[in-house]
Amino acid sequence: MSWIIPITWFLEILLLLYVATTDIAARLIRNEICLALVILGIARQLADPMQVAQSLIIAAILLLLLLVIYQRGKIGGGDVKLLVALAVGLPLTGVVQLLTITALAGGVLGLVHLMMRALPYPRLAPAGSSLVRRVYAVERWRHLRHAPLPYGVAIACGGIWTILSKAF
Repeated sequence: MSWIIPITWFLEILLLLYVATTDIAARLIRNEICLALVILGIARQLADPMQVAQSLIIAAILLLLLLVIYQRGKIGGGDVKLLVALAVGLPLTGVVQLLTITALAGGVLGLVHLMMRALPYPRLAPAGSSLVRRVYAVERWRHLRHAPLPYGVAIACGGIWTILSKAF
């Protein structure tokens, strides 16, 4: 039974890396990924039913708070569901750590996007261009259209950091 916890951590990290890449590529956080994170979080805590109940209560409170922020247009729906899905598998201290690291990563993400605005507008990246050049060209194009930040990247960073801090 002790092998379940490292496997769930590994799978959660893989899912969060996938979330970060799809959020950059399409500004989309899939429901199936969030559901898988919820299932993995619960599976990791099955040995302690009280911990499962506590984390579900904390996740429900977080959902209510995030829905208020969502209603005001300050956060996307995918970001809400991803944060709540991660909270299901964490104790209160883990949720606080997740939110703290996510906020710090979001600040870095915001600074990178502000710096990108000062860079020249790139031409279209031709076929065979590097991944970095293609991402830069698309992100710069999105800036000009005032697209939202891919905040799923910051949430994924916060989730990975929290998981790794619990693992080691």
